[in-house]
Amino acid sequence: MKKDYRLDKSFGPTGVIAGIILLIVGIILTPFYVSGLFLILIGSFVGLSSTSTIVDYENKRMKFSNNLFGIISVGKWVAIENDMKVGIIKSKKTWRSYSRGNRTLDITNNDFRILLYDSENRQVMPIKKVDTMDIAKKEMKEIAENLGLSSNNSLVN
Repeated sequence: MKKDYRLDKSFGPTGVIAGIILLIVGIILTPFYVSGLFLILIGSFVGLSSTSTIVDYENKRMKFSNNLFGIISVGKWVAIENDMKVGIIKSKKTWRSYSRGNRTLDITNNDFRILLYDSENRQVMPIKKVDTMDIAKKEMKEIAENLGLSSNNSLVN
């Protein structure tokens, strides 16, 4: 059984809005100008690209993927070894954009990430993004049981 856990948009919230606007404008302009196809291409790349983690529980492997245009999955499979661990960290990502008047817009996302660690407690890849610590602990235990790994509570930061 494979599960796909969505993580983030590649260009942040403002990039998604700008990409969707370019996509819509390109769709409107394409019947009149061939250059509208270029706007559709750029808008769909910026607005729809995202990151995710695909977990294959049957074959004990994971892939951190960049989803180009929202559909083309690019990444490398990593085999899960028995000495790997699963842990939780608190994530605080801030997306910053500037207007033409040089004003900043900061959008902060606070969440908890379930991560895969190797045998030496180094981060390998994020697995899943959740909103609260209680849900993160529950999901961490479930993922660890399905993969046959230990969930190390000392890795909770």
